[in-house]
Amino acid sequence: MKTKHIFVVGFMLFAMFFGAGNLIFPPALGFASGEYFPLAIIGFVITGVGLPLIGVITGAISKDGYSESLKNISPWFSVVFLVAIFLTIGPFFAIPRTATTAYEMGVIPFINGPSTISLLIFSVVYFVIVFFLSIRPGKIIDSVGKILTPILLITMLLLIFVGIIAYFSNPINPVADTFNNVAPFSTGFTEGYLTMDAIAAIVFSVVVLNAIRGLGITNRRELLFGTIKSAGLAAALLAVIYVALGILGNRVDLGGQSFGDQNPGAFLLTFIANDTLGGFGGYLLGIIVFLACLTTGVGLIVAVSEHFSKLIPKVNYGVWAFIFTFVSFILANQGLSTIIKGSVPVLLILYPIAMTVLVLLIVTYFVKSPRLSLQIPVYVVAVISILTVIERNGYIGSSALSFLQNLPLYSAQFEWIPIMIIGYALGYIIGLKGEKISYT
Repeated sequence: MKTKHIFVVGFMLFAMFFGAGNLIFPPALGFASGEYFPLAIIGFVITGVGLPLIGVITGAISKDGYSESLKNISPWFSVVFLVAIFLTIGPFFAIPRTATTAYEMGVIPFINGPSTISLLIFSVVYFVIVFFLSIRPGKIIDSVGKILTPILLITMLLLIFVGIIAYFSNPINPVADTFNNVAPFSTGFTEGYLTMDAIAAIVFSVVVLNAIRGLGITNRRELLFGTIKSAGLAAALLAVIYVALGILGNRVDLGGQSFGDQNPGAFLLTFIANDTLGGFGGYLLGIIVFLACLTTGVGLIVAVSEHFSKLIPKVNYGVWAFIFTFVSFILANQGLSTIIKGSVPVLLILYPIAMTVLVLLIVTYFVKSPRLSLQIPVYVVAVISILTVIERNGYIGSSALSFLQNLPLYSAQFEWIPIMIIGYALGYIIGLKGEKISYT
């Protein structure tokens, strides 16, 4: 794979990842974490950069991606899990969030305030553009990788550069009352869930593989190494920008202003842009937000529509693209806060399962393992994830599931890790004489 192709595909992948959550969560985490920022941002980068990198690379283990690899757990699990992932990262949460974030940060500062009508008008225009750019998936590498991403990077780096110069000598903000300073690393780690990038990696891996194949590369080894190089470039860019945005939030002086009803991250970025660049800052941030959200929205529509057109081939790609664009449009008009609030419990269920799947697919690729070594930990983690979300949110009587609090690492929300390790070992021992997993 040529160097220029690595940059084009890497830029495309960066732009697809760098969307709504990538903009608003790092500065909010930096502002709230105060002196605990280093530990919090390390945790955030692991889930916001490290896991997506692993996720995209893992998708290239099998030539046909996750849909083939996950059949080693079971064919039904492959279908159900991927449908849940694609709908969550697609029309149910992530795609609508790109529109509402673009609206809150790119439109509201220039009008009298949020309103149902202005959101409706903006979302119509936004989703028409998204649909137009996604209707021809073969052109996504040209429209996103070669054109939109360089513009996004230049504008983003300009804002970061000016902001760091302006705020670097400022004292660190005090720790917010809402921040868990007892476990700052795990707080940042779980905050990284909200970017949805680790599960987005499962979705985007399909787009990356198709983009590399579109360059004439079909050899399995070349596909894998091309994916590694392109994903590595995207991950490096994401890490730098996350840390930089976190630093801005950690040191910005709001001068007594409060977030009000706005999302903290959206408020902080808007304030920073206007504070450092005056009137021009608002327009610059509007461009950044619109491009960041647009490229992610386009990438998600393409990936989700391609997956469902293969799953149900009687309905062609264009029809799926329209359906998912329309559903996203409807949900976007519920507002950003509603979308984020609704996504949290779903993500807290899916993330441990997704991370277990990613880790075990890699382990079983290098270590010949029986099928049970995948099945037992994945199924048990899935059940425990559902139960812990029910228990933590008090959906049923707290005493009914209080035994879950005795699980190792429960307080840090990492209870799935010991379960994954023990489940893999148990499955390996029980299925030792059985057929070993192979990836094709």
